[in-house]
Amino acid sequence: MIVIHDQLFHYIYEPISVNNRNHYFYKENLLNMKKLLRFILIIVIASCNQQKISDKNSYQYPFNNPEINIEERIDDLISKLTLEEKASLMLYNSPAIERLGIPEYNWWNECLHGVARAGKATVFPQAIGLAATFDEDLIFRVATAISDEARAKHHEAVKMGNRAQYNGLSFWTPNINIFRDPRWGRGQETYGEDPFLTSRIGIAFVKGLQGNDLKYLKTSACAKHYVVHSGPEKLRHEFNALPDKRDFRETYLPAFQALVEEGHVESVMCAYNRTYDQPCCGSNFLIDSILHKEWHFQGHVVSDCWALDDIWRMHKVVPTRVEAAAMAAKAGVNLNCGYIYGYLPKAVDTGLITEEIVNTALKPLLRTRFKLGLFDPDEMNPYSKIPKEVVNCEKHKQLAYEAAAKSIVLLKNKNNLLPLNRDTLKNLFVTGPTATDVNCLLGNYNGLSGEFVTILEGIISRVNEGTVVEHNQGFMYHNDSTMHGFWQASRADAVIVCIGLSPLFEGEEGDAMMNPNGGDRVSISLPANQVEYVRKMREKIGNKPLIVVLTGGSALSFTEIDELADAILFAWYPGEQGGNALADIIFGDVNPSGRLPVTFYKSDQDLPAFEDYSMDGRTYRYYTGEPLFPFGYGLSFTQFEYSNLIVKLEGEKIRVRVSVKNTGEYDGDEVVQIYARKSDPAYWRPIRQLVGFKRISLKKGEQKIITLEIERKQFQYWDVNQQKYLIEPGEYKIHAGSSSADIKVKGSISINNKPRMRE
Repeated sequence: MIVIHDQLFHYIYEPISVNNRNHYFYKENLLNMKKLLRFILIIVIASCNQQKISDKNSYQYPFNNPEINIEERIDDLISKLTLEEKASLMLYNSPAIERLGIPEYNWWNECLHGVARAGKATVFPQAIGLAATFDEDLIFRVATAISDEARAKHHEAVKMGNRAQYNGLSFWTPNINIFRDPRWGRGQETYGEDPFLTSRIGIAFVKGLQGNDLKYLKTSACAKHYVVHSGPEKLRHEFNALPDKRDFRETYLPAFQALVEEGHVESVMCAYNRTYDQPCCGSNFLIDSILHKEWHFQGHVVSDCWALDDIWRMHKVVPTRVEAAAMAAKAGVNLNCGYIYGYLPKAVDTGLITEEIVNTALKPLLRTRFKLGLFDPDEMNPYSKIPKEVVNCEKHKQLAYEAAAKSIVLLKNKNNLLPLNRDTLKNLFVTGPTATDVNCLLGNYNGLSGEFVTILEGIISRVNEGTVVEHNQGFMYHNDSTMHGFWQASRADAVIVCIGLSPLFEGEEGDAMMNPNGGDRVSISLPANQVEYVRKMREKIGNKPLIVVLTGGSALSFTEIDELADAILFAWYPGEQGGNALADIIFGDVNPSGRLPVTFYKSDQDLPAFEDYSMDGRTYRYYTGEPLFPFGYGLSFTQFEYSNLIVKLEGEKIRVRVSVKNTGEYDGDEVVQIYARKSDPAYWRPIRQLVGFKRISLKKGEQKIITLEIERKQFQYWDVNQQKYLIEPGEYKIHAGSSSADIKVKGSISINNKPRMRE
């Protein structure tokens, strides 16, 4: 309907004098003018519609037409493909099909904590550090920045004719495996040991990557590695994970289910290993029964790289490549990172599978490409307009700084040593191999920005101009190096020792160059020479302040350093702005607020066998010993007081309300954590489990009332006999506090048994 307002014509004809005598004449002509304009507009619209019809006819094939339903476009394209072409489109490095005008596309791209392996990009803290923020909003903003840069870089690459690996829009992120054992080298890629925290951080990351357009995906995210996969790295191509059925359902599956059902993640990557005897990339149970039928997953499944080769070569469940290809296709794997799907035509020819199975497997893959807009003109896609100037822009650098500042955890602060007073600090000594090591900012699956700020550089940029700062590396990473710097330390007012891990010591199979164990650590203890250096440093400086900064992507055991140091900061792999963020915490410009997403144990003896996938004795949910530092732990320069906990059952939600007050002398952030446990459980249950959390900012003296809604499903357990989730009736303790071990206020609620509502 076309509406033309009189006021519009008043402005158009403003120069014309209108008086009482000719008012009606003017009004009549105005009405005639409006009729004429309507007629003109009708002609224009009809012409446009005719042009659209003409445009429709101008497309070479129906699948090229963006106005046609995606499913029709997919069917049309499949009908035009040969079997060999279909198979080629199911390989990660899909070649061009020139006769149909389809360009090549490489599906393999990474953005674990920034666009990775593709040149310039903002480098955010490693994933485990992002989890330490306990900040869903921040994670969403980080992922949004990453997808902005991804879009800009992709379109620039296409303009150059560069469609190589790491230039696409399909990202194999996030890693939502449970970090069940701190020895796992890839645990740094995860969001920690807790299923609920992993779910919430993962959902926020996926939503930031995929965008909110009703038609187009900004990028496609991928939940990996489905599903029971967390080391050992050396055995990942042959290992058979056999977790208890309750652990499988209550620990390993929840994050994947949440990202599928709530996050609507576009892709899921199946793992290398076997689970319950079947290769994860050939398991009807995992892919068809659970992922598709139970969770109604609508996206595509991609194999981990060369995982289909493992089906016949390592797991030996079939004898040939052709049979491995058939097994994966029948199970529901749509995309092969590797070469095995090149054998799909032979599998059809020999009767192992039908071409219809190939068609069915190809459809979700094409759907993703259409949703990414890869077959449509750029001008139709809102994300194609993101300019290249967004890459590592000032706004994103500030976001990287914010993420780093919120991720760093203050583990110890004896006698409130920190923050240091820069106005009275005359001489500072900074030492240790991680102080100047750029690798300690990165972690694995990283990008490069050209803007890296090391720990030493951050400190130098923040000290008073009148302060003398001396530096000596002190010792090399390897154990037989000579130790230096003690004479410099003797004249310092304070000493900062920078030690810990780097990607040289922990990572994916083959990546950690100084690790002979496939990337996993044999021990969670710090290298002996690092402990020895701190011990000697304490002897040399006496009672002078000794601050230890630790980097790493996993829990460490350092009981002796805990006794020697006055203050300890855990920085993870903090990204390009890590040095600035750390320095601002040391000098008090930022109040530390990071929280541990993993338990720090006292020794290796606290850990079950690495190969054992039972959760018994693992993580804060089932570990009965005393940890070095508990899950959720992190100190602040200020103090927080909790009061007035109210817990109410409202339909399918449990509403928790608690008052939090900043009673200290600094403004600061608190991470309010809600834990639940069953009173007198009839079944084996977690000692406690995180069911809600919220980061809040409080000025000194400020008080806020925090309300959290907790879904009933957080209290469910898997009934092995009935093969469904149930809630054990009775009383549940509800605790609120600053960590899993620092409970401030307690409450309870009674819940009746009720079957899961989402069947």
